[in-house]
Amino acid sequence: MAFDIFIANGLFAFLLIFCRIGSAMMIMPGIGDSFVPTNIRLLFTLAVSFVMTPVLAAFLPPMPDTFLPFFLLIAAEMVVGLFIGTVMRILISALDTVGMMISLQTGFANALIFNAISSGQGSIIGSLFSVLGVVLLLVTNMHHLMLLSIFESYTLFPAQPEFLETASMAEVISRTVSAAFLTGVRMAAPFIVVGLLIYTGFGLLGRLMPQIQVFFLALPVQIMMSLLTLSLVFSAGILFWLAFYEDSIIRFFAQ
Repeated sequence: MAFDIFIANGLFAFLLIFCRIGSAMMIMPGIGDSFVPTNIRLLFTLAVSFVMTPVLAAFLPPMPDTFLPFFLLIAAEMVVGLFIGTVMRILISALDTVGMMISLQTGFANALIFNAISSGQGSIIGSLFSVLGVVLLLVTNMHHLMLLSIFESYTLFPAQPEFLETASMAEVISRTVSAAFLTGVRMAAPFIVVGLLIYTGFGLLGRLMPQIQVFFLALPVQIMMSLLTLSLVFSAGILFWLAFYEDSIIRFFAQ
């Protein structure tokens, strides 16, 4: 009888942890992207949940006796997991933002390709930044910090069937969206300055010499100067975003 209770409590703890981790990894960058096979994501989530169950079991409430508290507890765990994954997905959206801004300045805004990270159409430079960002997250072991944020979330959002603090979640998401957009603007600032100088210079040239076809003359210069600027600030920009991603995760989850 005692062994049956032990097995039931162990399965209950594993199920709750799997709901939170699985919901987070479903939309988490890198692990939850569309190009990762579904069976790989499932097996990885099962393995991580199995490893974390002995450690996180102490943070879980006892198994409910009725169905309604059990259902509410599972739903709350899934909401928390989706919240964590959404925050991490918003943080990587800064790369798509800066890519679109750079494409507007380089004249590549109409050249849209499939972005595997956002699972939709995106700019060429935005796709480059997004794919490189996911690669750097895995190469620099940033995914360990992402898994640590799930572990630390049990102190911020304890497993309980009561009503979640949705106001705090909404505030964190709004702050994350604002910070991601601000980071994208900061990364695209050199291209905005270069584009403004080019537009100002050719605007004055068009006023001084109206017979010149300014558009056909300015577009090659705009593309050349923007690509030159991209080659100069590319590494600094992606490292700036990587530091922003790490600081944001530590500030929100790993305090």
